[in-house]
Amino acid sequence: MGIQDLQAFLDNSSIQGGSVPVDLLKIARNISQRQRNRIGKGQQHSLAKLRLVLDGECCLDRLYGGYFSDWACGGQWNRMVQFLAVLTQATELAGVELAVFFNGCLESPRRAEWIQNQLKVRVKVNNVLKHITTKGTPPPKIWWTPPVCLRTSLRMALRHLSVTVLCSMDDHHQEVIAYCRENNFNGLIADDAEYAAFDPPRYFSSEQLKLTYKGSLETKEYIIPEFIKALNIPSDRLCTLAALLGNYILTENDLTDFYKKLNINTNSNKTTIEQMIRAIAAFVKDLPSVELDVVAQKVFGSLTDPRCSRLRQSLQYYINGTKEGFLHYKPVKPTKGISAHKSESKQTAPIQSNVTEPPPTSEEDTNLETSRFASETVESERESLNAYKQATANAKIAPQIVIEPPGIQGHGDADNTRTEEEQNNGHVINGTHNLLISSSSSSSSSSATSPSHATVDVAKPSEKTNNVPATVPEVMRTASERHQKGLMSPHICQILIAGELKLPVLLEDENHREFPSIHLIYRPVRQMVYAILFNLHHRLYLATKNKEKGDNEKVEVPDIVIKEWVWSKANPYQTPEIVKAEQIGWGVPTIQRLWFGTGIDDKRRRLRGFLTCMRSDTPLMLNTSYVPQHLLVMACVLRYIMSFSDKIKILRRQELDAFIAQAFSPELMNAQYLQDLQLPLVTSRGVQLATLFMAGVETALLANDACGAPIPWLMCCPWLYFDGKLFHHTLARATIAKNLLELCGGHIDRVVKVERMRKAVLEGINIVFARPPLPVTPGIRVSVPQNILPAGCNINETIVRGRGSGTIPPRGLMRRPIPTRGGQLEIAGVVVGQWGPNYGQPGRPPQPMQGHHHRGRLPPQVTSIGALKYDLPRGFPPIGRPTFHTRGSNRTSIGGRGKKTPMKATAKKRTTTKKNKENEKKDTKGRGVSVEGLMDGYADSISAISATKEAISVPGQFDDAVENGKPIEKGQGDAPLPASVVAEN
Repeated sequence: MGIQDLQAFLDNSSIQGGSVPVDLLKIARNISQRQRNRIGKGQQHSLAKLRLVLDGECCLDRLYGGYFSDWACGGQWNRMVQFLAVLTQATELAGVELAVFFNGCLESPRRAEWIQNQLKVRVKVNNVLKHITTKGTPPPKIWWTPPVCLRTSLRMALRHLSVTVLCSMDDHHQEVIAYCRENNFNGLIADDAEYAAFDPPRYFSSEQLKLTYKGSLETKEYIIPEFIKALNIPSDRLCTLAALLGNYILTENDLTDFYKKLNINTNSNKTTIEQMIRAIAAFVKDLPSVELDVVAQKVFGSLTDPRCSRLRQSLQYYINGTKEGFLHYKPVKPTKGISAHKSESKQTAPIQSNVTEPPPTSEEDTNLETSRFASETVESERESLNAYKQATANAKIAPQIVIEPPGIQGHGDADNTRTEEEQNNGHVINGTHNLLISSSSSSSSSSATSPSHATVDVAKPSEKTNNVPATVPEVMRTASERHQKGLMSPHICQILIAGELKLPVLLEDENHREFPSIHLIYRPVRQMVYAILFNLHHRLYLATKNKEKGDNEKVEVPDIVIKEWVWSKANPYQTPEIVKAEQIGWGVPTIQRLWFGTGIDDKRRRLRGFLTCMRSDTPLMLNTSYVPQHLLVMACVLRYIMSFSDKIKILRRQELDAFIAQAFSPELMNAQYLQDLQLPLVTSRGVQLATLFMAGVETALLANDACGAPIPWLMCCPWLYFDGKLFHHTLARATIAKNLLELCGGHIDRVVKVERMRKAVLEGINIVFARPPLPVTPGIRVSVPQNILPAGCNINETIVRGRGSGTIPPRGLMRRPIPTRGGQLEIAGVVVGQWGPNYGQPGRPPQPMQGHHHRGRLPPQVTSIGALKYDLPRGFPPIGRPTFHTRGSNRTSIGGRGKKTPMKATAKKRTTTKKNKENEKKDTKGRGVSVEGLMDGYADSISAISATKEAISVPGQFDDAVENGKPIEKGQGDAPLPASVVAEN
């Protein structure tokens, strides 16, 4: 049982009329048409819109673009931006206004719920990595987990597309429904049963949300009145029903006795969710009253039961979210008029005013400035816009997904007019969408407030769960407003208010680590961020001054410690880890100067503070001829990873080159190319390296916000420098490319750029790369760590040169010597052909080998297509597979399964069969060893391998296989040998 079972009951189609499929774009067009008919065509009016609040936490996969298969590779950010551009364009044309909410709350009371969700994600992560390690293919969508930095990337992308973005501060569910009611939105898009208990104006499913090719935004609408009618309870008792299902306040374990009274067995699989909910609904219907004391008395039998208070809190929680509860408990906000004015001005004001005009100075808009950093001036925003245009100049537009529905008049003209206005204003980006760069214009400035909580403008003593120093009100007010608008990393407010941090489970292997936990790798960055946010240097400076003056009081500076919730085997979210703030190493100014200082020195110290946190305070890092501005975040993350070389060797040389080369690749901005790109192999190490990098990006953005945003947010967007799918493709090429020129496709200009950026990344570092995997020696099959292809592996040139090059391997690679011992052909694990020695007995199956393999016994040769094959015993080196060429003028017909053979050839075969049977009677060694001299040569080769550790390869025997003109990677589908065999060989 649980409140989320209510959502499952809503999704159940057993309630007639409980949910109906809808098209949100069609609903919006109908609203506009009705208003147009009501007002009259000749009058000036603003078209009514369908205004919806979207809970981003419920549809991260929908906003990302769906379950397309390469989410595990590190995130396809350009494709995500293209999808969101198409989505916002479709909603704008139809008259739909979206406000997207993300969860930025610490929500300490819900910590147990969060931990349970993280443990479920951890199970998925282990399944994903196991699948990738064994299969080498992208994982199925059932294990979908949000890529690292997804929420941050979505906030930036939606801000980039001028969509209203908000972030909750205290209680996510209450703030979402409060924003919906306070701003008169038409409905809510989510997938959470708590919203159903709040009875929103209209409730749409986020899980079913999809943008179709026919130009519709389809989903499912839940009809709450029909749901209440089906349960036969009054509408005012829905909150009581929700509270008795159990939530984070009053848990299911607290209600176990109550369920027993109703004969509800929560542990039985026979009792369905519908039966349980209907049983509780019947109890709620029979209650004499919904007064809190009456309900508590009926449920627990006594008002003195300690669970009664939690039941009252749970009931009040749901009541506060309803329309009546919101109107009753709604706090009085003096800035409501200002917020409403700004919300309206956002819709009607020209877009370009944020760039061409100075910041507003009128009395009513002075509140906007509190959410600005001193670094966010009009001049800096204009420069970052120009740099963004240059970085995306080579971007190619993906094909439009949404096509105009038939019968809608005027949309084409409106679209043309809009495009002309954008071009005249200079804000068209790649012809797909405009750009808002002002921090205050990217979202509505009205803050969503929970009816049961006051507006969070300063740190509340009740929320302080840790002894962190107090922060000045000016800093807290700015942090609060930037947090609510989604302009800042949510971690900063959590650190300043509560001194706690929740770090989620990442896509990393906890069993076979090649480097430590990713959260631990970036902990030194966070420690310096803590020192900056709480002015550690300034406090130590004042303590030293007081000590010099002889003042014995206030000399001791308490340690600034932050609680970090990090999963580990020793501590699986049971207790937080206490992390101490560390000094940054130089006289960093106070947080007030970093955020609000307008001097030249303040600007320089902001940037120096960020670079110091990332261990990147070097001359070449700020040289744009070495590190372009839009690649600065990437270069800092790579340098930070490489700075561990003296302690922890993480990156290999070719992996560092792959990171940098894909950032300079022209295909990075080509969303259509990346969508069509097929990865021949997905490696576990590549997945974890991408996770390591994107976690570093998110940590770098945290440090950037803490230092007052010295790097403009447009230059921090991940789609400017990384794509997980392209990184995997480049990494596969880097492991087999002969040199950097070959990796860069022969473009010398890209080689120069890569070498310069690599030089900036490695400047002043004691460079020690991680040890590359052992090369595969021809003739010996070894286990390659984490499926990474070794540098010495010979793979077809088509993989090196990239997709679509049209290169076909020479015909000689397809012709291999036919071994004279027996063998069999398998396709997808099914034996479809067999042959014996000298090919005299094509129909007789090979004799099974018993016991351990001896030098006098050879296994039958197996040629497999598309399946894992036999495992060789310990100490027995595998032998190459035979391949028969079927092209050319001198090919020989070989009789076998399913092949018609002429009568003369059959007669010859019968004769040969008789001779072979006579030979078998004389030879007792079994099938497959009747060729003279074969065993002697094989024994010699084994002794040679033992002596020199090198295999004697047959020319062409281990060349790449070719199927239907496409190369197949060598060894694909083979099970690796155990580690002991690799060591012996």
